[in-house]
Amino acid sequence: MHRNRFVYPLALFLFSTITWGQQGATNKSQANEILKKVDENLMPASYESYRKLVNKEPNGSQKEFIFFTVKKGKDKIAMLYLSPASEKGRATLRLGDNMWLYIPNVGKPIRITSMQSVVGGVFNNADIMRLDYSVEYDATILEQNPSEYVLDLKAKTKTVAYDKLKMWVDKKNTTVTKVECYAASGTLIKTLKFKDLKNFGDGIMRPAVIETNSPLYKGYRSLMIYSGMKVRELPDEVFTLEYLSRLGELR
Repeated sequence: MHRNRFVYPLALFLFSTITWGQQGATNKSQANEILKKVDENLMPASYESYRKLVNKEPNGSQKEFIFFTVKKGKDKIAMLYLSPASEKGRATLRLGDNMWLYIPNVGKPIRITSMQSVVGGVFNNADIMRLDYSVEYDATILEQNPSEYVLDLKAKTKTVAYDKLKMWVDKKNTTVTKVECYAASGTLIKTLKFKDLKNFGDGIMRPAVIETNSPLYKGYRSLMIYSGMKVRELPDEVFTLEYLSRLGELR
């Protein structure tokens, strides 16, 4: 009789532990599948795009850049500056965690980091040359309601620009609507808002505008506006340091 008093609670505890573990594994699996679908909806596996970046300052002044961008697979992206005239011909390359900046007539490309910003403003290099979220983060579902998921994203390595992201995903079309970016200390670095869902053709339906602001840069705001995106197969040769000076040939 006394033995049963201990056996039943122990069995219940073990059952609860196993059930909780299974639920946790299911949560992570479902969350990572949602994240992969978000990636697929934001960017085809291989594509080209045109976009404008606008940096707005507290005094009302602003600076605009126009980029031609190509991406292949999960970790290769190259970008050519089309304007302003002072930046035209510059190019950047990202291969996984490694990034380079090419400046015409300066010599070989120079290394840059993900947290730097070669264009100023609130967007950094990692934001502008972003890899698939599922490449850099593991996800869990924090909460959900009938219209959206809220995901917690934890960086897979310490080389990722942000230690943690909090992502809001529209359930209807599995598109991201907002992302909060956090440092390892828990400090909010910036918030990204994804707006203006647009059909670009080729089966690409994604937000055309990304707006960001940061509590660290009060009064500053940056916008990324996509004017075109289409599926395009690209050779690996394009994503090399030697090809940076020739990116314009792809247009």
